[in-house]
Amino acid sequence: MIGAFLNAFGILLGALFGLARREPLTVQTQRYFKSALGAFTAFCGLQLIWFNVGGSAFIVLKQFFIMFAAVMLGSLLGKLLGLQKLSNHFGRHTAKLLANAETGTGKAGNGFLAATILFCAAPLGIVGAVTDGLSGYYFPLAIKAVMDGLALTSFVKMFRWPVALAAIPVFLFLNGLTVAAHVWWAPHLTSPALIPSVNATAGMLICSMTLVIMEVRKVELANYLPALGLAPLLTHYLF
Repeated sequence: MIGAFLNAFGILLGALFGLARREPLTVQTQRYFKSALGAFTAFCGLQLIWFNVGGSAFIVLKQFFIMFAAVMLGSLLGKLLGLQKLSNHFGRHTAKLLANAETGTGKAGNGFLAATILFCAAPLGIVGAVTDGLSGYYFPLAIKAVMDGLALTSFVKMFRWPVALAAIPVFLFLNGLTVAAHVWWAPHLTSPALIPSVNATAGMLICSMTLVIMEVRKVELANYLPALGLAPLLTHYLF
């Protein structure tokens, strides 16, 4: 379970790079990183699906039906719970803190708070922590480490070095989710062999995150998170 460590390490590296570099990253460099991250995110999502789907053609079709059903029902449940609205609320609060920094009224504590909220509330981190805890698949958190590190290169120029301390709560939060998935959830999914259904559904969610990274379209990612819990339930009752 090294995904949370990689994420925290990426934040620290991004802060060091931002402090050492006087000029911000060029637009061309940012586009390169965005394209690379988008491609690797799609690869990770498809790889998760490939590793966790198999059997006869009928079984594979049934697994894909369950994945799509889990995603659709998860989206409805997420809307009922207001998960995306909650995520948007955190986003607006973070944007306000960043806007204050640009006008010269930002404080180091605001930068720490903004970075902590932004990095902990990211759906990719929650999905990555689940896959890391259930099967040791930490690549989604490795992608998030690069994304957070790139964000820190700009944050440290506004809030200076204290913003790098956000790596601590981010590590504790993601590691807590990973340990919870591994210790409390995995034992209930191992015996009926339900972990592949969670991982495959996570792969679909990760693929959808590619659209957000590449700025193709906006996706209410937070609303889809309940699909991770619905996938094993549907598999248990439909298989």
